[in-house]
Amino acid sequence: MTNTAVRRATTADLQFLHANNMAMAAETEDRGLDQDTLRRGIAYLLEHPAEGFYLVAEREGTAVGSLMVTFEWSDWRNGRFWWIQSVYVPPSYRRQGVYRAMHDAVHNLAADDAQLCGIRLYVERDNVRAQRTYIEMGMHETHYRLFEEAPR
Repeated sequence: MTNTAVRRATTADLQFLHANNMAMAAETEDRGLDQDTLRRGIAYLLEHPAEGFYLVAEREGTAVGSLMVTFEWSDWRNGRFWWIQSVYVPPSYRRQGVYRAMHDAVHNLAADDAQLCGIRLYVERDNVRAQRTYIEMGMHETHYRLFEEAPR
């Protein structure tokens, strides 16, 4: 199996991250995203690392996957959750250890956060393949349900 390197994304990765997010939304939720809003959202996070960061997986210099990490403060735990979001590995690279490499990189980075209290993610309820992957990584489903309200 080819070695997968994982690094923090830079502004040079914006187009790759944009393409991955567009593909992920279409594939998992049959949803189109506003391209300009998405581009600005990715650029914002790349410019504001206190809010989170992206990781890019590479094989032989070719980008083969990405994910985003954002942070949430928990008053109950007096600690910080790291949220894994916007995960995408193109179909031709799936089941080859790309997500595992990114997941391991998140754990390695999180180990340096003295306030870490957990790593979480949410997944589309019908995305059974992704759910199996997360279980294989040692994650488990929580008892929480996710609710949302869009103010605009």
